[in-house]
Amino acid sequence: MARKTPEVNASSTADIAFLLLVFFLVTTTMDVDSGIYRKLPPIPENQDIKNAPKSKPRNVLLVRINYTNLLQVGGNQMDISRLKDKVKEFITNPNDDKNLSEKKFKDIPLLGRKAVSKGVVSLQSDVGTSYEMYIKVQDVLATAFVELKDEVSMANWGKTFADLNEEQQEAIKKLVPTAVSEAEPKKMGGK
Repeated sequence: MARKTPEVNASSTADIAFLLLVFFLVTTTMDVDSGIYRKLPPIPENQDIKNAPKSKPRNVLLVRINYTNLLQVGGNQMDISRLKDKVKEFITNPNDDKNLSEKKFKDIPLLGRKAVSKGVVSLQSDVGTSYEMYIKVQDVLATAFVELKDEVSMANWGKTFADLNEEQQEAIKKLVPTAVSEAEPKKMGGK
């Protein structure tokens, strides 16, 4: 006579598996990629785009990224580690260099009559540019303008831009506007 195999009650196993599944779904976190925060200017109403004001060539710092991720700034190849300083020098033009951006004087609340740069950084990428390189360049450009605002804030109020009140921040934004222009990616060659 054969021995009987004892039966195991498996009805609660499904319940336990379901509870474990719910536990892991609730406690697991997932990395969420976020985009670049950019506040775009409003669409101009009833304006002819052809009659938009043009900038002088000296007031535009052309930053290009080609399909091999090489950076070209103002017509010269440059390492990304030097980009921030180049942008800051272009915008501030400390020695009134004829090859860097012009300045115009404006009356700014809380600051008085100050020289404001007419400089614009124009970013142009190739359709083959890697997303990683594009983001690195964007980060460096944003950092350059943040540092400029911090330097001006420290010189005027002894605080970083983030520590200023709203009225003071608006004054600094008028003195150091974030002027970055992005063009549609183009096929500059290669891929």
